[in-house]
Parts: sequence; C-alpha cells; structure tokens
Amino acid sequence: MNKTKIIATIGPGCDDESTLQELVDLGVCCFRINLSHGSKDQKNRYFDLIRSLRTPLGLRPTILADLAGPKIRVRNLEKPLRIKQGDSIVISNDQVGPGKISVTSGVRFEKINPGAQILIDDGRVSLEVKDLLSDQALECVALEDGVIENRKGVNFPGIALNVPVLTEQDEVDLQTSLSKEADWIALSFVRSPSDYDLVRAKVRDAGYTTPIMGKIEKWEAVQNLDGIIDSFDAVMVARGDLGVETPIEKVPLVQKEVIEKANQAGKPVVIATQILDSMVDRPVPTRAEVSDIANAILDGADSLMVTGETAIGKHPKKVIGVLSRVIEETESSIDYEKYSNEPMDKKINTANAISHAACSVSGDQGIDILVTMTHSGSTARMAARYRPAAKIIAMTPFKETCRRLAIVWGVNPFLVDSYKSADEIPEIANKVLGKMGLIEEGERFVVTGGVPVGVPGTTNYLSVLKGN
Repeated sequence: MNKTKIIATIGPGCDDESTLQELVDLGVCCFRINLSHGSKDQKNRYFDLIRSLRTPLGLRPTILADLAGPKIRVRNLEKPLRIKQGDSIVISNDQVGPGKISVTSGVRFEKINPGAQILIDDGRVSLEVKDLLSDQALECVALEDGVIENRKGVNFPGIALNVPVLTEQDEVDLQTSLSKEADWIALSFVRSPSDYDLVRAKVRDAGYTTPIMGKIEKWEAVQNLDGIIDSFDAVMVARGDLGVETPIEKVPLVQKEVIEKANQAGKPVVIATQILDSMVDRPVPTRAEVSDIANAILDGADSLMVTGETAIGKHPKKVIGVLSRVIEETESSIDYEKYSNEPMDKKINTANAISHAACSVSGDQGIDILVTMTHSGSTARMAARYRPAAKIIAMTPFKETCRRLAIVWGVNPFLVDSYKSADEIPEIANKVLGKMGLIEEGERFVVTGGVPVGVPGTTNYLSVLKGN
C-alpha cells in the first residue's frame, strides 16, 4: 500500500475500458477529466467509462472533474503574426486591426504593476506593458522576435484582471460533473479565497456536498496562499501556468511552500504538470523527472497527477508503472519518526488532539494499523495530517466518503456496513482487517472515531484493540 496516491488524466491515449482498468490495477486511484477539451458527449463518455471500472476493493475509482476556468487566449487572428523586437502592439478584447492582438472577450484590466509583462504561448512570446489605454486595452512593446498564433494562451503576470470565476461553459460542465457523481471539483485559475464561496454556493444549490480543490497557478494565488488553503477543501500545484505566471525559478519554492502549508492545515495537496513529460513519447523517464517525483514525495505531497502522459501519451501503462515504483522506493527510505508533522498550534481542538494521540500511540507502541471510523472523512484526514508510519484504514459506510478519501496521503478507505453505536466498532474493525489479511489473531491495532456515531467533527474516541 503506497501512501502517496496517483491521479491520471483520461484522454485519447487511454480512453478504452481495458486500458483504464489496467491503469487502476497498476495503482491509479483517481482519474481526472480535463473539461477544457471535448464535446458534451465525449465528456459524458469519460464519466461513464470511469464509473464502469473497479478498484481491488470493488468500488469505482475517484473522479476529479477539472473545470477549464477563464483561460485567456488569442482570438480573431486569421494567420500567424510575426513580430520583431521593439514592435509596438496593442492587446485588447474589443479592437482588431494592424498592430492589435485581440484576446478573449470579457477581460478587464484593472491595475498594472511596474515591469508587468504579457506572455503568449507559455512565454514563447513576451511583451512589456507600457501603458493602460483603457480597461480593455494595453499598449505593449515586443521584447524579442516571435510568432503569435490564434488560440494560444495569454498570461498576465503582474496585471490585475477582472474576469469571472466561472465561464458559461464552466457552469454547464459543473452541473454535468455533479450529475455524473464527480467526487472532487477542481477550480482553475483561483485568485482569492472568495472564489471558493462562489463555487461552493453553486454546488450546494444543486443539492451536493462535493469538495472543491483550488488550483495554484496564478500569481495572485501565490500572494493569497494562506487564505486559499484555509478556504478550499484541497489544493493543487498546477506547475504549467504557474511557471508562466511566476518566474520559473520560483516554482520549486512555491511547490514546497504549498505542500508544507497544506500539510499543516490538514488539506490534501496534489502536484501536477510535467511529472513524467518525456514519457509522452519515450518509454522511459529522465533522471531529473524521477528526482522531481521523489522530492515531491519526501516533501509530503498527498497525490501526484499525470496529465498528457496518459491523456495523449504513447505509454500510459509504463507511466503509471514508473510512478508506482518510484513512490514505493522513495517511501521505503522514509524514517517516519522524523518525518511526522507536529501541530504548530500549542492549543488544538479535541478531534485533532485525539488524531494526534492515535498516531503517537501507534508509533510509540510499534502498531502497524490505525483504524479511523469516519462518516465525513474528517477523522481519516486528521490522522493523515500527522503522517504516521502505520497504515491508516478508514472505515466508512458511505461510498462517497471512500472515493473522496482515496486521494489523501496514507489513507486506505474501506466500505463497511452502517453502524449506530461505538459498541459495534471492535467487531466491525476486526471483521474488515481479518478479511483483508491486515492483522493476525492477537495483533494490536489502534482505533479512533467519534461518539455519538454519525456526528461529523466529533472525533473523541481512542482505543487499542487486539485482533480476534
């Protein structure tokens, strides 16, 4: 049981049931659907494909629905435009003509920081902003020769934009995702903690409690990092746009900071983009990629997510095989006594204190199994926060909770029958652990949960039991 989880992106490179099931068997616990691409029918097909798969425990894999967000692109360019260093160019969403580049409509420019640049096509074309002509137009100068093509992405680091949190297409995709039982919703281009409130309200109004993951890829998100981690249910370091929105040399430091702060907050953190990018075409990774994976694991990432490697790559099964082996080898080197996270606050609530105590007891007594009885999943997440050496076995009567917990570090979710009293816990725990071959008769295990049963956030129960 690897503690660090694997998320794979579905796409043309792996969009048949047989291949997807093999990826599950190799270690994928969650599939991402990139809602930036595809027709409505294709998106529905992807949801249905994932729902037809089965994990070793008989449940379907977790579904992460990744909303496209307000991606800004070049538009209305009939043919590629060659520019020379020093050329004057106007970037606008309401003007067309010679010397003008039109971008996605609806964008408003609010504030220009000194030295602000506009980066097109992942930074292949760089423009320096000279003047704010209006809230819809910027006067710029080209910093080097280049070619601007239609539909290429445009980034505005250092420029405050007024753009919607969700586009019209996002609204449609969100409703589709909820109706198709997505387990997580990923929100792209998060800029502030308030973005969560807007999406949460729409999810709640639709009658769902689906958790929301904020993607850290905008310069504003880096500035508002503490509030975003506090507000969202999980975060993702999306290194693609992040490496354009911020100086590329800062990306590793931002990644480490996000992981550390998310770990301390007890929020799952996913590392994404170019995990094994060379394997889109090659059957083996580079040494640098393997080192990158190992460092993310050692830093404390909950999950690693591959994108194009499986979505359009030639070797999706080899990609997952490499990831699984690197995770296993790296985790085998970790000394969990030194690795565990201690609470930063001197005073923590009862639920956190019990979870911390459960991890301490399992470590101090050399107990390999830590059972968390949970309805909402909070008990398991709190235990995972402290990174124990013990296997965290989360037992819950809800399939939704099982699937949501599947991306959390170290948590192995098991579906159990509904129970109403703490008196039933020893029998339920023994039955599941024995059936899965996780304990032998007389072997001790730690159990934690909440009393009264079924009330979220009431973790107050800790016991050491023996297998029977």
